[in-house]
Amino acid sequence: MRWLVGWIMATLTMLPLLGTATAAETSQSNFIIVYCDNLGYGDIEPFGSTLHRTPNLNRMAREGRTFTHFCVTAGVCTPSRASIMTGCYAQRVGMHLNDRDGAVLRPVSPYGLHPDEITIAEVLKQQNYATALVGKWHLGDQPEFLPTHQGFDWFFGVPYSDDMTERIWKQDGSHWPPLPLMENETVIEAPCNRDGLTKRYTERAMQWIAEHKDEPFFLYFPQAMPGSTKTPFSSDAFRGKSRNGPWGDAVEELDWSIGQMLDQLVKLGIAEKTFVIWTSDNGAPINRDPDDLSRGSNLPLHGRGYTTSEGAFRVPTIAWHPGKVPAGTQCDELATTMDLLPTFANLAGCKLPTNRKLDGHDIAPILFGAPNAKTPHEAFYYYHQDQLQAVRSGPWKMFLPVDASPGHPHFNATQEPTTLLFNVVDDIACQHNVADAHPELITRLTALADQARNDLGDKDQLGNGQRPIGKSSHVSPQRLETPPNESSQPDS
Repeated sequence: MRWLVGWIMATLTMLPLLGTATAAETSQSNFIIVYCDNLGYGDIEPFGSTLHRTPNLNRMAREGRTFTHFCVTAGVCTPSRASIMTGCYAQRVGMHLNDRDGAVLRPVSPYGLHPDEITIAEVLKQQNYATALVGKWHLGDQPEFLPTHQGFDWFFGVPYSDDMTERIWKQDGSHWPPLPLMENETVIEAPCNRDGLTKRYTERAMQWIAEHKDEPFFLYFPQAMPGSTKTPFSSDAFRGKSRNGPWGDAVEELDWSIGQMLDQLVKLGIAEKTFVIWTSDNGAPINRDPDDLSRGSNLPLHGRGYTTSEGAFRVPTIAWHPGKVPAGTQCDELATTMDLLPTFANLAGCKLPTNRKLDGHDIAPILFGAPNAKTPHEAFYYYHQDQLQAVRSGPWKMFLPVDASPGHPHFNATQEPTTLLFNVVDDIACQHNVADAHPELITRLTALADQARNDLGDKDQLGNGQRPIGKSSHVSPQRLETPPNESSQPDS
């Protein structure tokens, strides 16, 4: 009932903004998701960075709404991207772990997002949206898993992470090809010039938007940077210009990119019917030395990427939609990347699939600043691969007494497993374990954790609601090794 009241209030709040527009017109908003790679909570000025210059993100925050408790569903790449595409925990769609690659898909893998899963792009196709993906996919590199088989009309980018370059992978002896830049299902450059990726992605994305400005469109724009390499890449205009080495250069070029996009939407006259959300796939890897920010910052949150810490799961997020998203505001309610699919579907007038469970919710009330709108999530789960490590409800996050691994943000091999409880609203750095003072909360959160185990599984326990990962029976490394030919040269 609480979500229904929030939705009604959001609708009433938006009525003056919609004016005399018809229902059909208002359902045809464009949607853009900008998804950075490994960017930390504290890496941009709207979220506290004093090191990186991000004037365009400052503008986006002034004209839009920042989200301080916006979470991904995994502290690492592939599972996080599976969730944003499907509206589900990665554990539900089988994209959290496999026997060949581990948690992150490697090149020439037989695995990928199952073709039967329904992506945001496929949902929006119901209302004849043009769909494109410019950037990093990382949900399978064999033909049946590529974006053009998952609802996207056009794909320009790389099929996996920028650090997965030509080598022999010691785990299984497979040969990884040179990093391929692809258009649709064709390799157009190998190895890809990573220095120019942000610039090239931005130019191609802007070109595609201009070509589709007169029809409803969905652009998924997963940037490659700052990326997974220890030395991120940037173009000549930004290289060596920041105060934080290659990481800062890459961040400041990402800021330039979003500025180009916002300016173009205004110039084309479609800003007021375009929803843009800017976020990251997980927190920054960071270095062990707290004063070394050469691999990003998650401050003031605790922890590093690739774990179940707040620094891995809570990511810097800004929503922008002139005239609809309230300018200069901040939302402190919990929202997740899983919520984007049902939210976009409902805003566009699309039907959600009824033959499967989704974990996301419609968060339009909190996106549009409806009075007293609250998170629709009773519980939120923190998995490290196949292990449930923590559960959150309201402001409370409980770490379960599991046999910790390096993926646990409070890993200590010399200590027995213990229950930890933090108020992640008041104790943003997770410094004060208050488990002993709140036994009733431990009981309630433990019951929620048991529900997740039964549904989504846990170590050595299958969940009743889990669906299979996709697996190709005809893996072809050559598809990723085809060099460009005279008729298929990369753009400049």
